[in-house]
Amino acid sequence: MFLLLTNAFALLIPWFMKLAVEALQHPLAARYSPSACALIISLLAILHCVTRIFSRTFILNAARIIEFRIRNDLFQRLTRLDLSYFSSSRSGDIISRFSNDLTNVRMLTGFGVMSAINTVLIYSAAVTMMTRIHPWLTFWAILPFPIMILIIKKVSHRLFHRSLQAQEELAHLSSQAEETVSAVRLIKSYCREEYFQGEFEKSAERYLKHNLRLARLRGLIIPVMAAATGSGTLVVLFVGGKLVISNSITLGDFVAFSGYLAMLVWPTAVMGWILTLAQRGAASMSRLAGILGAESTVTDQPDAEPINSFHLGIEARNLRFSYGDTEIITGISFHIQAGETVGITGDVGSGKTSLLRLIARLLPISDGMLFIDERDINSITTTSLRRLIGYVPQETFLFSRTVADNIGYGIAGEHTTEAVTKAAGQAGFLEDVDAFPAKFETHVGEKGVTLSGGQKQRLAIARAVVGNPPILLLDDPLSAVDAGREEEILNELGKFYSGRTVLIVSQRVSAFRDCDRIIVLKEGGVAEQGAPDELLLQGGLYTELYHRQMNAPKNPLL
Repeated sequence: MFLLLTNAFALLIPWFMKLAVEALQHPLAARYSPSACALIISLLAILHCVTRIFSRTFILNAARIIEFRIRNDLFQRLTRLDLSYFSSSRSGDIISRFSNDLTNVRMLTGFGVMSAINTVLIYSAAVTMMTRIHPWLTFWAILPFPIMILIIKKVSHRLFHRSLQAQEELAHLSSQAEETVSAVRLIKSYCREEYFQGEFEKSAERYLKHNLRLARLRGLIIPVMAAATGSGTLVVLFVGGKLVISNSITLGDFVAFSGYLAMLVWPTAVMGWILTLAQRGAASMSRLAGILGAESTVTDQPDAEPINSFHLGIEARNLRFSYGDTEIITGISFHIQAGETVGITGDVGSGKTSLLRLIARLLPISDGMLFIDERDINSITTTSLRRLIGYVPQETFLFSRTVADNIGYGIAGEHTTEAVTKAAGQAGFLEDVDAFPAKFETHVGEKGVTLSGGQKQRLAIARAVVGNPPILLLDDPLSAVDAGREEEILNELGKFYSGRTVLIVSQRVSAFRDCDRIIVLKEGGVAEQGAPDELLLQGGLYTELYHRQMNAPKNPLL
């Protein structure tokens, strides 16, 4: 509405300039005096200014709202995607889509849309007014424009692909920068600063190269626009001047016609910019669609129902799982009763971590293979299942917040000081916290950079137990803990195990001291399972692992 008003006021100005010129030429026959025309033109200019402010404000605000909603949709989609998506995507590339690509979409839906609508309105109205003054002169004035449109049409396809290439290079550059910053300690440890500087410069040069190619293509559009506009102006001066001399049109008509032609200069010039915005926005939107259109392989079935308690146990029936064409778990079966503590061990790559992820439903699984309380895991809503589980992953991740916030993250809702303190004690982490200057309010830094590896693991255990989950999944939780602290943690966790179902993955047999049963995996299958004492008597893989660790020579320096 405001764009219509803006253009209406702008289109009236040349017409009143025509009336003013005619009033100066023929004062007695004029409908309006020159002073009245000047006053009306001033008023129209003010109204044009006010309505333009509103039109730009409304449309640009709408673009910001669109950007806000797309950003929220992107983040919501990311939180719902499963591990398989993130294993094939780089963090820097995702961050680039959140920043640069969203900016391009905002520019397209804001300035681009406004300018496109404005160009259509100006062209439609101005050409109509010019035709009313003199159709033949209008034909000659706009003759260069179709030629310009044909040139732009040929350029636009190449512009899209070059824009997409530039965006992809920026994503690669962002990923490289993010990865380098994350690994800065490792880079410095191996004195690889110059190597990574060189790699970054190569990526930056490729990005520069693609942007310069894009800039050259965009630079071709503006001169084409200027040439078309300039040609039209020359035609009007030459042909229109002759028409005025021959009295085919009045001097006022010539002034008004020139005014309308001048109004086409900016829309014509901005047409190239609109085209650039459209192609860059389309390229960015295609990249955003890669996230918005991604589907999680772990989804709730339409008839899935929540599970509110856990009493009967966990059962696997010929459980199989593959990463692509590589089969990780090759058909295992077991039954873990509620309240039972089970250790899982085996060679590297035998499927231990994948098994825990399947129980937490972080990976997709076929129907009829895994059961929780005698219910197929796929018939249970994912949210309700995970609320019953405390999970300590193999790779500990901490948020750049306080110790209390990181522990309390395991509770759905606000955490209490008592619950956080109790969980820290159960994880053997309370002594460390008391040594911190700010106790539980100590900031751990990005990814827990201020903590040692063992402290990170103990904090992760505290986060898992703080919500008192009936099922506890521990994936190698003591790998970065020394023997003395391991004993303390196992004593505290032994108290926590009571009445809970615990699955603990480890390569250290000492972690299994409180286990009722141990499952030994080999090449994706169950090689042995049974009570620790029974497995020792069998003389199999567990016995070999036990004797290898227990009879290992002691370091005399320790």
